[in-house]
Amino acid sequence: MVSFDTLEHSHLRALVGHRIRDGVVRRLIGKWLKAGVMEDGNISYPESGSPQGGCISPILANVYLHYVLDMWFEETVKPHLPGSAKLVRFADDFVIVFSNRKAALQVTEMLYERFAEYGLSVHPDKTRLVDFRHPSHSGRKRDGHLKPDTFDLLGFTHYWGKSRKGNWTVKKKTMSGRLTRAVRSIYQWCRVYRHRSVREQWKKLCQKIRGHYAYYGVTGNGRMLNNFRHEVRRVWRKWLNRRNCERKMTWAKFGRLEKRYPLPLPKIYHSGRT
Repeated sequence: MVSFDTLEHSHLRALVGHRIRDGVVRRLIGKWLKAGVMEDGNISYPESGSPQGGCISPILANVYLHYVLDMWFEETVKPHLPGSAKLVRFADDFVIVFSNRKAALQVTEMLYERFAEYGLSVHPDKTRLVDFRHPSHSGRKRDGHLKPDTFDLLGFTHYWGKSRKGNWTVKKKTMSGRLTRAVRSIYQWCRVYRHRSVREQWKKLCQKIRGHYAYYGVTGNGRMLNNFRHEVRRVWRKWLNRRNCERKMTWAKFGRLEKRYPLPLPKIYHSGRT
């Protein structure tokens, strides 16, 4: 992940100027960058960085990284690397795959220098080298056992697993941190709106659950989807049980309620191909 906290506005305006000549649009982008940020009732006007949560931030990030990372990697770095290499980027998250370890180490050092030159920084906790070779590779065995590595991208943990036919394939599952965050969000919602009617709560929870399935519903991720639904059931019953002092929402009673207001079952929306 790339941090834009120290991004210099002058660098961005220069790169945007390669494609956009309309002065009105460029001035509008400048106003977006200089817009104040309100925190705890106080407004600050940072001289660097893009507005946190601003609608313009992901667009500017794509424009900026197109020149700073994508074009630089394809035109300057990749042609001189030993072996093959491929860059996959979405917004400010990216993964570079190498067939040669020496090339991976070399580009890692170059990345820090390249980003620093343009006022960017690489997230230290989310940037690392991963041995993601095929599990059958001899170098993957340590002490006679496979030690498969994983990496996280766009909310998914990518790992090697066996298909139904017994072949090794790259699989994806919901990151544990994202699952925890999603359940925590449901927990807070149920706590705040526990006094609304059961039907109203049920409709809103169904929307939230289907939204979760729509993104994380990839082939091979069924277990994590089931875990999410199980946690939502547990949280909902807990806060229904706290609607009054009687505490009568037992699991047996909640089971009868579920027959009338069933939560959506996990659904796979995407093939999960990497």
